[in-house]
Amino acid sequence: MKKILVAILFCMAFQINYSQQTYNVNGESLELKTEVDGKLDLLWNTIDGKYRYFIKSEDGTITELKNTKNDNNDYQEEYKSTLSNLTNGKSTDKLKLTLYSLKSYIDSYNASIDSNYISTNIERNLQLRLGFSGGITNNPFVGNPDNTKTPMIGTELEIFEANSLPRHSGFLQARHAFESDDFKYSTTELALGYRFRFINKETFSIYGQVKLATLNFTDVTFLDENDMEVNSNETSFDIPFIFGVGSDIKVGDNSYITIIYGELFAAFLDNQGNFSTDIAVGYKFNL
Repeated sequence: MKKILVAILFCMAFQINYSQQTYNVNGESLELKTEVDGKLDLLWNTIDGKYRYFIKSEDGTITELKNTKNDNNDYQEEYKSTLSNLTNGKSTDKLKLTLYSLKSYIDSYNASIDSNYISTNIERNLQLRLGFSGGITNNPFVGNPDNTKTPMIGTELEIFEANSLPRHSGFLQARHAFESDDFKYSTTELALGYRFRFINKETFSIYGQVKLATLNFTDVTFLDENDMEVNSNETSFDIPFIFGVGSDIKVGDNSYITIIYGELFAAFLDNQGNFSTDIAVGYKFNL
């Protein structure tokens, strides 16, 4: 058990960082990351909670890519004309002001004008986010007469479209709920689920989630009719549609604190008489 906890703490302390450098842009001193290095460099960072993107030309000039709003609250998409001018008229019709889209665009341009350029663009439409969490649960869909709360730990791999602000995502989750002296029940669950971020900001998001399919390995000890302890191990597969809510709070360029109320109710499992207590706090980082 101690080794598991040490491993989890080690993983929580780890995150992927990009190399970054200080630049002076129109009087601002900015720490920027280099995403593409070529005839045109793509620089970016999140500054005061907002994504900002810049192009560095061969002569060292740094130009910010902007997308401001007019008096009618419509986006002006200035970044498209800026990039068209910098790339000798390369089409920007389908270009979005996201890291993935800009990276593909600049990478394609660099490759088209420099035969020695080595492409850094990996065609990846999906991004991965790894998370670890710990909390308490009363196993709301299992008979629990005294409403005993027990500790649980979990890990998950979240999969979403490579976009600055993904709204939809899927996840693969593994978690273990421990037994206690008063409640001799433990389970290891593997789950496949879906999330929708109905509040989706650069610094935080709030989402609803549903576990679509679960595989549980349970260990329970109970008294039989002769007051003898009986231990039972079972494996069960369900399509329960377990609903929950959660929030991710950005704490670094690629990392988040997450709060999850994982099991509020289920479409195809009965609550066993106790109001759900299934709360976890964790840490996530982009891979």
